[in-house]
Amino acid sequence: MTTIALLEDESTLREEIADFLTSRGHRVRQAGTLAEFAQAVQGARLVILDVVLPDGTGHDAMRMARSLHTQLGIVMLTARGALADRLEGFAGGADHYLVKPVDLLELAAIVEAVLRRIGADWVYRESASELVDPQGRRLALTRQECVLFREVADAGAGAVVQRRQLVEALGGHWASYDLRRLDTMVSRLRSRWRQQTGDELPLRTLHREGYSFGAVISSL
Repeated sequence: MTTIALLEDESTLREEIADFLTSRGHRVRQAGTLAEFAQAVQGARLVILDVVLPDGTGHDAMRMARSLHTQLGIVMLTARGALADRLEGFAGGADHYLVKPVDLLELAAIVEAVLRRIGADWVYRESASELVDPQGRRLALTRQECVLFREVADAGAGAVVQRRQLVEALGGHWASYDLRRLDTMVSRLRSRWRQQTGDELPLRTLHREGYSFGAVISSL
């Protein structure tokens, strides 16, 4: 499941696009302003941006998104179709520039094309209890490890999953839980991945905060 951040100030159109992309298997985070987009873009793999916004422009949003994620798909979707506007969009890093009104099937095809271009994600497969990297290498997971990866996948790339959140997801009681168990679990995960592949697992421990995964991870 790919996370898409959709920035569109016209609520009816935004809902229509979000519902359609959700029906195609994506997770869509909606925003109607630049301020809302700052939250929606966290962990997103692709963004769809309107240009004219009540508190800025889609170009501002594109610069914000690029500062957070270099490997991010960007589709501009706007009524401003002049050549100068399109050139500005491409110069800023847009992969595609679509002029409203747009056919939703065309938009979906472009989204899929951009996702293919930027490459595969890590995948957490809940049904198989395994983690798969972009090269197809697999790591079998325990039940508790599955809970960890479900939480980091939902949080998004680079986002911190707080220790308390993880303890409660594991069914533990925060006041009495031995937090060393979490660090031991993460340490063993890293060690197993290193032994299997020779590479480091991009799972970080943030002292006294929690854990984050430094790459895009999708859950299936």
